[in-house]
Amino acid sequence: MFAVIKTGGKQYRVQVGDILQIEKLIVEEGQKVTFDQVLLIEDNGKTLIGTPFVEDAQVTGEIIENFKDKKVIVFKKKRRKQYKRKRGHRQELTRIKIDEITPSVKAAPKRKPVRVTKEPEKKPVPKKEKPKPVVKTKEVKEKKPKKKETAQVVKKEAPKKAKDKAATKKKTVTKAAATSKKSTLKKEK
Repeated sequence: MFAVIKTGGKQYRVQVGDILQIEKLIVEEGQKVTFDQVLLIEDNGKTLIGTPFVEDAQVTGEIIENFKDKKVIVFKKKRRKQYKRKRGHRQELTRIKIDEITPSVKAAPKRKPVRVTKEPEKKPVPKKEKPKPVVKTKEVKEKKPKKKETAQVVKKEAPKKAKDKAATKKKTVTKAAATSKKSTLKKEK
């Protein structure tokens, strides 16, 4: 049986009897601690997975000691700039021993994938429409505006007259040109 717990912003896989080094807890040595942020519990092939945590599950442990980790040297340098910084750091940690993992909720069996089937679309039932009442209307005779028709007729006839005038001018010009040509031909002979 094992569990995955979350503490100090990190996740740890724990079993009964494990000794862990975790981020410092503000608790004295020898006291009991319970972790209620349990993400997963596995017990004899049955797995409980939390969303995000398993409900009512707990992991208890006993604090062995609070201590500082080994020194870590942080050295910064920028070349050709005469910039160097050297710092040291010792992280405070807590060593605990896991005593018990208690899943108070029974493990759910693994589910088979659910098949999604499309339901047949339901056609909307047509509503019974009321028959529309028949309205009797009087026949209205269309009156023809005389002014508009005459204006249209005039517009249609006006271009014809202009064409006739242009045609008559051409004929007269051609007759005059013909007589002048005849006269010039007679003079040449």
